[in-house]
Amino acid sequence: MNIRNILTVVTLVIASSGIFAQTAKEISDKASNIIDFKAMEMSLTLKIYDTKGRERVRQISTASKNFGEINKTIMKFTAPPDVKGTSILIYDYENKDDDMWIYMPAIRKTRRIVSSEKGKSFMGSEFTNADMSKPNMNDFDYKIISSETYKGHSCWKIETTCKDEDIEDENGFSKKIAWIEKKTYLCHKIEFYDFAGELYKIQSIEQYKKQSNNKYFAFYMKMENEQNARKSIMTINKFQLGSKLTESTFTPAMLKK
Repeated sequence: MNIRNILTVVTLVIASSGIFAQTAKEISDKASNIIDFKAMEMSLTLKIYDTKGRERVRQISTASKNFGEINKTIMKFTAPPDVKGTSILIYDYENKDDDMWIYMPAIRKTRRIVSSEKGKSFMGSEFTNADMSKPNMNDFDYKIISSETYKGHSCWKIETTCKDEDIEDENGFSKKIAWIEKKTYLCHKIEFYDFAGELYKIQSIEQYKKQSNNKYFAFYMKMENEQNARKSIMTINKFQLGSKLTESTFTPAMLKK
């Protein structure tokens, strides 16, 4: 056997052993990066359904922009009247806990959202405050549990487990399983499990649209609570890549403006 054939056999053996295979962490990193925008503005509708199917509707205007290594996001509720003027500010850091503030017009006060509140409901919906920002990838352990076809997409099933109880509290779950498409690295479905390990919520992410920077943005997200039959739906009405807003807009003092 000549040297070329030997190298070919060695390469095939190594590849089949999984040495060249992507790790679950690498796949999750790519899934996060493909939807990561440096700057954008959008308007969205949040529909909240209770156990009897009764609907509440919220209109939200959002802007997000990177300043150095910090991504800053401001969200303003524009309707209906009972929540109009409520504003949320998020400072998303790469390697430490996010900072979050909320302005409540009813009491004309801005307060910080502490870590223990980040896993709680976002404005009465099935989404959490933590869902509004990018998670710290180093807070979790990752594992590929299988491959599966979901709605015609060949996907990896990636299990993500919180490293400790504090991280569980901050995120509102103990672990999650994500269906990540092998071709595009887009995430199409996530199952969230509660602190007892029981299925808690299922998130569907749909209507991805490729933007001019070759990133993707999902225009429809649904979160269904499997334990109480409530659900919430976010639909993007308008999306703009980039933002002309200055850094002075993204401060706690500006939330009441």
